[in-house]
Amino acid sequence: MTRIPEAVPMADSDYTRLADFRYILRNFLNFSEKSAATEGLTPQQHQALLAIRGREPGTTTVGILAERLCLKHHTAVELAQRLEKAGLVAKRPSETDRRAIILELLPEGEARLDRLSRSHRTELQQLGPELIRHLSALCQIP
Repeated sequence: MTRIPEAVPMADSDYTRLADFRYILRNFLNFSEKSAATEGLTPQQHQALLAIRGREPGTTTVGILAERLCLKHHTAVELAQRLEKAGLVAKRPSETDRRAIILELLPEGEARLDRLSRSHRTELQQLGPELIRHLSALCQIP
């Protein structure tokens, strides 16, 4: 995390811009959470499916999943087990590291993620200009 030098005071407008940016982000996250629920997923499960799909096939280990979702390793193990039990993910041992478990999406996981990703893309197309405007305002150097 980047620290802002204490010598640069925060203006009222800085707080307004930050609050506006957080508001638009929260709106998107709220949309995402509700969308995941319509697919019978928790937000964390949705993020896990996306993290797995967003990498080269056969390269997502439980350790990488933990890193990508900012989870402790044991929490990622439990998440992977729940996804496997739900028929969304398959686990297999790594061919190169006997300690590692590879996670791969199953067809049902792919289908749910596809529906969620299409709806998220549409939502971002609508929110994008406002999100960019707020982010740009925040990034202006005083």
